Amino acid sequence: PQLPHGHMPLPSFWKVVEDTLQQSGAKLRAFCQAFETVTPSPGTQPLTPAEERKVLSLVSKHGPDKLYQVTSNISGSRDLDLTLLRGQIVALLQSSDTKGNTSRWLVDAGGPRGFVPAAKLQPY
Repeated sequence: PQLPHGHMPLPSFWKVVEDTLQQSGAKLRAFCQAFETVTPSPGTQPLTPAEERKVLSLVSKHGPDKLYQVTSNISGSRDLDLTLLRGQIVALLQSSDTKGNTSRWLVDAGGPRGFVPAAKLQPY
């Protein structure tokens, strides 16, 4: 079969090939970047069925944009602090504590509610 650009002079043909490859490369890079931002980092653990049910209830109660994952174990030291394990999913209720401190967030852990360090949460 005849190539659609087969009638072109060779330099023009190679220019078309080069442009097409550059566009494809750019699309591939954009896709890879998008894929990296969507897939969770290797540090996140798969959810147990019980956790999954909890996540679904948190999503229905608070919406998906309010979900955060705990990045490292949290042991609550003060009153109203939660003790959570790395990988747990929580829903953000308020991005500050009662005194307006934004480094401690009020979250719903699928039952218990309390404060956790904001630095140990990442968007889910």
